[in-house]
Amino acid sequence: MSEQTVLLEAKDIVKDYGEGHVLDGISLKIHAGEVIVLIGPSGCGKSTFLRCMNGLEQIQSGQIILDGEAITEGKTDWPKVRQKIGMVFQSYDLFPHMSVIDNIILGPVKVQGRDKREVTAEAEKLLARVGLIDKKDAFPRQLSGGQKQRVAIVRALILKPEILLFDEVTAALDPEMVREVLDVILELASEGYTMLIVTHEMQFAKAVADRIVFIDGGKVVESDTPENFFNQPKTDRARRFLNTFIYAKDTKK
Repeated sequence: MSEQTVLLEAKDIVKDYGEGHVLDGISLKIHAGEVIVLIGPSGCGKSTFLRCMNGLEQIQSGQIILDGEAITEGKTDWPKVRQKIGMVFQSYDLFPHMSVIDNIILGPVKVQGRDKREVTAEAEKLLARVGLIDKKDAFPRQLSGGQKQRVAIVRALILKPEILLFDEVTAALDPEMVREVLDVILELASEGYTMLIVTHEMQFAKAVADRIVFIDGGKVVESDTPENFFNQPKTDRARRFLNTFIYAKDTKK
């Protein structure tokens, strides 16, 4: 991880849907090469926070700073920002009428104006890397959930983002498909990609994270290394949260 190089920063982010704060003054610094995993109970604001960070949700107050510049002040060119802050959703969002390869090259060719042949060659390399080169001419309806999610990751990677946001990317998958997607993300982490990940997969969080950030009630309750957080949580709220997973695991035995 790059020493003290802050790539993306949230400062006192407040998001309100009119019935109280969903995000209540969240601040977070993400360093280049760092993998942060956000965990917390359902409805605590994790996914909303990710969507705010690349402009899919408008914030009421606070600042989002990318590469040292506030992107929430003035008229932000969010489509351009999203080329730097890529996002992968749990719902894949692939165009059903387009082949895998066409889904992937659409953004770089149409939005970034890159050469189609060059982008296609790069897309094929990325598909080979995630084990899907044989599916390049297939349509989304012909793919499993895990395969669709790997295509969605390739589609984000080909835009060459500075940071990748992952929002519960395994939540819609059958259990046997979860591993194939998590393995891709683990490989990206080993290669130094900067990532902000929302997940309920605790073992995956332990394996991939440089830092665990525990959110509850729209606030950051605790932030620590995976080893410290899972073995010696500092707050009662974090201990209660982790105990629910221990209980759930014991009841399955």
